[in-house]
Amino acid sequence: MTLKVDETEQGDWTVLRIRGELDLVSSPVVRQSVHDAVAEGRHDVVLDLSEVFFCDSSGVGVLIASRRLMKSCGGRLRLILPARGAEDGSHVNKVLGALGVRRLFDVYPDAESAAGDTCQPLTA
Repeated sequence: MTLKVDETEQGDWTVLRIRGELDLVSSPVVRQSVHDAVAEGRHDVVLDLSEVFFCDSSGVGVLIASRRLMKSCGGRLRLILPARGAEDGSHVNKVLGALGVRRLFDVYPDAESAAGDTCQPLTA
């Protein structure tokens, strides 16, 4: 399956909805989407990973690089993990946890929560 990235705006946030496999072949698409948002002056980005069913170390690398980019420009990065992903078994959550980087990200259950300023991120 190929990776697809759809972009929407929700308040001050750019929401990048990612669907498919996030791996060595497809991760440059996500990297470019985040860079494009920053180049256009949008520094608050939500990566909606709720429809990502596979993520390898290349995908994790893109997530970490995106976090670093957003911090360097004074922006914010938030993740949405697949259903119940922050609580248990999603593949993306398992990979982030196994690599010890899950705690680096603010994770939310849905785009509405992630783009709002009243909801707290889910715990690792």
